[in-house]
Amino acid sequence: METSELLKKVRKIEIKTRGLSNQIFSGEYHSAFKGRGMAFSEVREYQPGDPIRSIDWNVTARFNHPYVKVFEEEREITMMLIIDVSASENFGTKGMLKRELLTEVAAVLAFSAVQNNDKIGVILFSDRIEKFIPPKKGKTHILRIIRELIDFKPEGHGTNIEEALRFFNNVTKKRSIAFLISDMMDTNYEKPLRIARQRHDLVTLIPRDIAEDTLPDLGMLPMKDFESGRTVWVDTSDKTVRERYAKARTQHHLETVNQLRKIGVDYAELYTNRSYVKPLMQLFKQREARA
Repeated sequence: METSELLKKVRKIEIKTRGLSNQIFSGEYHSAFKGRGMAFSEVREYQPGDPIRSIDWNVTARFNHPYVKVFEEEREITMMLIIDVSASENFGTKGMLKRELLTEVAAVLAFSAVQNNDKIGVILFSDRIEKFIPPKKGKTHILRIIRELIDFKPEGHGTNIEEALRFFNNVTKKRSIAFLISDMMDTNYEKPLRIARQRHDLVTLIPRDIAEDTLPDLGMLPMKDFESGRTVWVDTSDKTVRERYAKARTQHHLETVNQLRKIGVDYAELYTNRSYVKPLMQLFKQREARA
């Protein structure tokens, strides 16, 4: 992609996602994803309504007047974005491609984090680890992440969530907020998912497209598997073929969702033909209600 075109796309995404973050998400993000605890900030005079347990008895005795300790939340947090850049993310029939959707969502999350002075790091993966961007703060760092997501050309085509989570668990030692953004077109990743859930505050965001779940009745069609690269002819006029396809898709989706629930990983499904604002807000509100 030409540099001028790339910069225009980066700027367009920045304007849209930064605006959403400023107007909607930054406060919700702060409430939904807590810091490591409460740190002592200062001592001030007691005011009616202050809890008795907050009184600093040493200072109170010294000045013969009640004083209380004030604590503030420690916000030194790292957000890690674990983003699927496999070939299946290039699919989309309504509104935008799944890859465009995950780029916007990642940008919104990153701008929300940077407003809270959090660090943001990125792991791009396909059937291998494609790129690791170490956590940093600041707008310049966010714009670099957006550029990578727009213009990155992965070497692999498939999806290996197990490898992505294993890499994440190895390179991120301190507890972090982690967003696994993937259509989850993979299996056999339960063990590293459990480890990541135990060590970190892990959330999964699943980009979806309504056309993936059913086959249209259009006769013989060449169908290409984005990840394997193979093309096969499918008789979509055959009702049995359409039913088997829909059943397999539904089964895989149910297995994915059930596994996330069993392990205790919060998740949201984001569709290419709908606004992602509502499901993200619902996710944040649910987390805030549990806090």
